[in-house]
Amino acid sequence: MLRPLHDNVVIEPIEVEKKTSSGIILTGDSAQPTHAEGVVVAVGPGKPGNNAEGVFDPVPVAVGDRVIYGGYSQNKIDLDGKELVILPVTNILAVVEESK
Repeated sequence: MLRPLHDNVVIEPIEVEKKTSSGIILTGDSAQPTHAEGVVVAVGPGKPGNNAEGVFDPVPVAVGDRVIYGGYSQNKIDLDGKELVILPVTNILAVVEESK
C-alpha cells in the first residue's frame, strides 16, 4: 500500500453513473464530470504546523470516507492492478455522509 506524505491522500475512484435525473444516458465528452467520487484508502500525517513542537495540522478526512474531489486535479497511478488517485486534501470538495 502507499503511505502519502504531508497532507496528501490516496483515493480509490468510484464509477459514478453517467445518467441525467430524467434518465438520459450521457456519452462522450458530456459524460465527463468536472468532479469525481472515491473512497479514501490512505491519509498522510498532515501539513507541518507553524509551531515549535513540530506538531502536524490534522487532515480533515479519514480512511473509509467517501469523498468528492476535483476531477482534473489528480495524479492517477496503477498499483497492483488497482487505479488509485493521489491528491492534496485541499482538492477534496466534500465528504459524502450517509443520510439517517
